[in-house]
Amino acid sequence: MTVSATSSASTATTTTSSSSSSTSSSSTLTSSDFLSLLVSELQNQDPLNATSTTDFINQLTSYANFSQQQSINSNLTSLSSSFSSLVTLNSVNYIGHTVEAKTDTSTLSNGSATYGYSLSSAAANVSISIKDSSGKTVWTGTGTGNAGSNSFTWDGKDSSGTQLSDGGKYTMSVTATDAVGNSVFNYATVTGKVTGIDASTSTPSLMVNGVSVSASNIIGVTS
Repeated sequence: MTVSATSSASTATTTTSSSSSSTSSSSTLTSSDFLSLLVSELQNQDPLNATSTTDFINQLTSYANFSQQQSINSNLTSLSSSFSSLVTLNSVNYIGHTVEAKTDTSTLSNGSATYGYSLSSAAANVSISIKDSSGKTVWTGTGTGNAGSNSFTWDGKDSSGTQLSDGGKYTMSVTATDAVGNSVFNYATVTGKVTGIDASTSTPSLMVNGVSVSASNIIGVTS
């Protein structure tokens, strides 16, 4: 009987595929596999040199820990999924509300962007710089140094006076020091309406002024 090259190639492919499937399926050790290995060891041990009671107990303990770990991993995965769903559900309540959030980035809109920053005490010197999304500094200036909350509105113009286009994301950096040069800067904030939820990461975030902000960074709801 003559076997064609095509049939031979097909057989080889099938054999290779079966081997790959077998290797893939055997790459994961299940609790049944673990128990089977333990039973096989007992069946094939040397009667004159049997496994000691201590070793056998240790192996049984390992099996129990292995099974328990599998159960814990499964439960943690389920818990993580439930937590993510709960965070998303709670985040929906923010949509349409104006919030204040800890973040230093905002989107230029209608020719301006407003930021806030908190100081632990009064500052003698406050320097502010605005950077674009590529990290390039487009504007530098000064700000107020009151203890507590301060506000700063950037008019959207770079250092040469050119009005930048709306839609770009800009980051504010603040350097604030007291009379002896100690830093008194706490954090930067933005205030804006929550327009949606960003669920592209494991922890859903809120969209505020076109920027993704973690719900944990919301420090106030103004309306």
